[in-house]
Amino acid sequence: MASPRKDTDQNGKVVAENRKARFNYEIEETLEAGLELTGTEVKSLREGAANIAESYASYEDGEMWLINSHLPEYLQGNRFNHDPRRRRKLLMKSREIAKLADAVAREGRTLIPLKIYFNKRGRAKLLLALGKGKKLHDKRETEKKRDWSRQKARLIREHG
Repeated sequence: MASPRKDTDQNGKVVAENRKARFNYEIEETLEAGLELTGTEVKSLREGAANIAESYASYEDGEMWLINSHLPEYLQGNRFNHDPRRRRKLLMKSREIAKLADAVAREGRTLIPLKIYFNKRGRAKLLLALGKGKKLHDKRETEKKRDWSRQKARLIREHG
């Protein structure tokens, strides 16, 4: 990828986060994409009521789309409100789109949105991950590691 970025929300406001993504998928690479939003969608995002838990990104006709994300209608928006479940175009460089589409088609990877946030300049961004679905035994292993690290921290606090 051109410039994969780590979690860049230190100075921005996180609006929505897909917390189950790291449990269900093995994340290989992350990158930032812009969102093409209309009318009241930005105001709805600023209220922080978005949901990307069941959404995914898809490659169609040379473009990337965010599918099944939910941005609720802006309540103060009167006539020109948006459809909460509409497909939203992702703004990325064509080289990045081509590489992601190739990885998804050839290697059986999935594009998972990790979080929507506002960057320093106030633009809505999507942190997109290229991942591979975990098998049930991998999920169990992840859960064991997490439980052990929690237990270890608890023991250190009590006896340390």
